[in-house]
Amino acid sequence: MEDGMAAIPGPETPAPLRCIVKLGGAAITCKNEIEKINEESLSSVASQLRDAMMLTQSSSGKVLGMDWSRRDGLNSPSFETFDELRNASVSDGFHFIVVHGAGSFGHFQASKSGVHKGGLHLPLVKAGFVATRISVTSLNLEIVRALAREGIPSIGMPPFACGWSTCERNIAIACNSQVVKAITSGFVPVLHGDAVFDNSLGCTILSGDVIIRHLSEQFKPDYVVFLTDVLGVYDRPPSDPNAVLLREIAVDEEGKWSIQKPALNHSNNQVEFTVAAHDTTGGMVTKISEAAMIAKLGIDVYIVKAGTDHSLKALKGQVNGEIPDDWIGTAIRSSKRC
Repeated sequence: MEDGMAAIPGPETPAPLRCIVKLGGAAITCKNEIEKINEESLSSVASQLRDAMMLTQSSSGKVLGMDWSRRDGLNSPSFETFDELRNASVSDGFHFIVVHGAGSFGHFQASKSGVHKGGLHLPLVKAGFVATRISVTSLNLEIVRALAREGIPSIGMPPFACGWSTCERNIAIACNSQVVKAITSGFVPVLHGDAVFDNSLGCTILSGDVIIRHLSEQFKPDYVVFLTDVLGVYDRPPSDPNAVLLREIAVDEEGKWSIQKPALNHSNNQVEFTVAAHDTTGGMVTKISEAAMIAKLGIDVYIVKAGTDHSLKALKGQVNGEIPDDWIGTAIRSSKRC
């Protein structure tokens, strides 16, 4: 464990964690339009998460939503809904943790102000810190709403508010007590990339991918799923007509990784990456490196396009052992499991 990193405190230990899910910012927002949610994709992801968690419905088969607010012309829940919930039997599904990226929320504010570089004493950086947190926490609320509408008892947990901080961009303090309490109480914690204090720089951006690695180390889920806006990891930018989807990547004990499937024509196993100009967290580069560190722990990682049959199979844990021929995505595993 890294110096200064907090272990899970207290006597309570959550029930075995089924899965940690990363909702990629590009999959749930429109990255070319500032602060615009991809409503169709988010709705599909929320529905698939409910199916994967095997949450019970009412006797009529109706989803008993938990967003009781009223806005944007939506009607409040009927008294019938309250009665159904009052009489519903308690039946928890599998335990999940959700972490989401920022997409078109937060990245613009952080990039323009330089929050990720530190310098909190500067007026522009301080203002950018505030603006970034307003943006990312507003997205977190909307994701929690979408999950709640599907009957998922989700709780938003911004890392900054939970006391997480970094030192030279590496996690220094990550108190998991609230996450543990939420899981043991039957809730689904929903964390996200956030602006946090940094002991050396003053402040920085804590990536959702880094958060997932920390949570994986602490909670040891059965598997981890990254939901993205593309089918998986390619050997070069997917916009390239010659790009090849990598179906399986092996990670050895030193954290080095190699392509197992398919066999590529070029001799080296390098993968080219591109990072959007406004992306302050490293894009696919960070995603692959963090996924490799998780796989090194013996935890399978699946990178797959959100809202597809393939993402549902991954969320349900149906991509085990030999990768099904009809499954489209990228599996990243320990070399001992390949």
